[in-house]
Amino acid sequence: MDFQAAIRLAASGMSAQRLRLNLISSNLANAQTTRSATGGPYQRRDAVFQSENPTDTFENVLSEMEEDHMRGVKVPQIMKSDRVREMYDPHHPDANEEGIVRYPDINVVEEMVDMLQATRSYEANVQAVKALKSMALQALNIGG
Repeated sequence: MDFQAAIRLAASGMSAQRLRLNLISSNLANAQTTRSATGGPYQRRDAVFQSENPTDTFENVLSEMEEDHMRGVKVPQIMKSDRVREMYDPHHPDANEEGIVRYPDINVVEEMVDMLQATRSYEANVQAVKALKSMALQALNIGG
């Protein structure tokens, strides 16, 4: 694998994890949002990762591995959750006739764990880019 392909591979991972971090921070910021632009409570969002240029058959995957074809990651879709958590609060401005308020079903602890995982994945890709840059500089020094 050449340096540019390796950097593109790491960059695709960094881009996907950056989007995931943005979605997580939006989920955390809106964990108590009962009214959104669509009218209901905020809908939790999560990124769906997929390899770039997925192949259909196992044979194609094996042949690509032999030819040293590496694929990055892309986000083809952002999933929205319809799950809500209902609480009794008759004094809330968004309470219905029975005094029930609908909140998004966002678990702050799960979101924080996801944030740590996304941060670590992003950092791993940054370290890969740094290692590639170091190798490229060393290769230039050998030739010069």
